[in-house]
Amino acid sequence: MQIHSAIPDLRAALNQRGRIVFVPTMGNLHAGHISLMEQARAHGDTVVASIFVNRLQFGPNEDFDKYPRTFQADCDKLAAAGVDVLFAPTEADLYPEPQEYTVEPPAIQNILDGEFRPGHFRGVATVVLKLFNIVQPQVAVFGKKDYQQLMVIRNMTHQLALPIAIIGGETVRAEDGLALSSRNGYLSQAERAEAPRLYRLLNDIRSAIRAGETDTAKLEKEAISALTAAGWQTDYVAVRQQSDLATPKGVNAPLVVLAASRLGTTRLIDNIEI
Repeated sequence: MQIHSAIPDLRAALNQRGRIVFVPTMGNLHAGHISLMEQARAHGDTVVASIFVNRLQFGPNEDFDKYPRTFQADCDKLAAAGVDVLFAPTEADLYPEPQEYTVEPPAIQNILDGEFRPGHFRGVATVVLKLFNIVQPQVAVFGKKDYQQLMVIRNMTHQLALPIAIIGGETVRAEDGLALSSRNGYLSQAERAEAPRLYRLLNDIRSAIRAGETDTAKLEKEAISALTAAGWQTDYVAVRQQSDLATPKGVNAPLVVLAASRLGTTRLIDNIEI
């Protein structure tokens, strides 16, 4: 596996490499990331991953400085997964000057996760567009666990007419249902045992809707109450339309139930499509 940090070196390495499939990450890789790399292999000739902890998408009181950085272990996992090229820029490589030009997503950036993380999706869209311009892939793969992020990126790619197919990879879970996440490492032993409750509640909502329940607001409130009773601090549990994350007018359209809740100091997100 080739590793490059400088943009000119990466571009030279990708010249004449056929159909490029790109999987951007922030590192501290787990089986969910590796599943995206394996999925990428089926869509092109050269699989390119990136590792970059993007300051622009972190709020002033978030965990940028303590976000886990495990570069050597990440490289070993990527090489074992058959990744061809790793782009691992420093901040000086990617932001050699202040990033004054940014991508401003539409109103979707201000709902759900965006309501509780102002500016987050601006930072995500900006770095992803910049990485797209650097790597020039024909395909890019993102995990469905970050459902709203996937929608922002997919819509940006469509509206800016970027010649890139966006593929959503299914969420990978531990045996007890907890969605794999780089932030799961923050959980204490007791919190880790409690964490699967979030997935169980999302499943309960899905089962209720499939059984004919149409009062989605009631289901949301019941889930939040259950989390609060178990010691969680919940930002949202929301049943939304898959197409645009709007509040559904009924339960006949394809739906997704999304949640973000804090267990101790760790903020966990998850979703299930219906």
